[in-house]
Amino acid sequence: MASKRDRMSVYVREGVTVLDFGTMEIWDGADLALLRETLTRLVDKEKCKSIGVELTFVKYIPSGFFGMLYDLYEKGIAVTLYSPQPNVASMLWFKQFCQHTEDGRYLLKSDMACDQEKPTEEQIQAEKEKWEKSLKQSSDYSTTAS
Repeated sequence: MASKRDRMSVYVREGVTVLDFGTMEIWDGADLALLRETLTRLVDKEKCKSIGVELTFVKYIPSGFFGMLYDLYEKGIAVTLYSPQPNVASMLWFKQFCQHTEDGRYLLKSDMACDQEKPTEEQIQAEKEKWEKSLKQSSDYSTTAS
């Protein structure tokens, strides 16, 4: 079986260095660690200023993913997310902090997110329930996939 490192590709698309796990639908902690390691290398050693993540096949993302992206953003790195599935794009953090572009990309946006309407308690609770459900399904997947 190929290692996770072998399943992730890194390439340049229109000036953006893109990380892509291919058809992997569910990311776990090891995937997130590999993403963080690769992003750190690209930013700190290779001095990339524009990073992208391909999300076409991704159905579930660990909660640490957004924090990792925000850390990059705070360093002045442009962050682009490509082709997220509707359930990913509808996540509360995604809607609040990512700007959808006309060409289908999502860009991590600046403090203009603070100007937007704050989520209601019901929205926050619904988002927590979605996370719990996705984590349970992810856990069920990992026990059946082994």
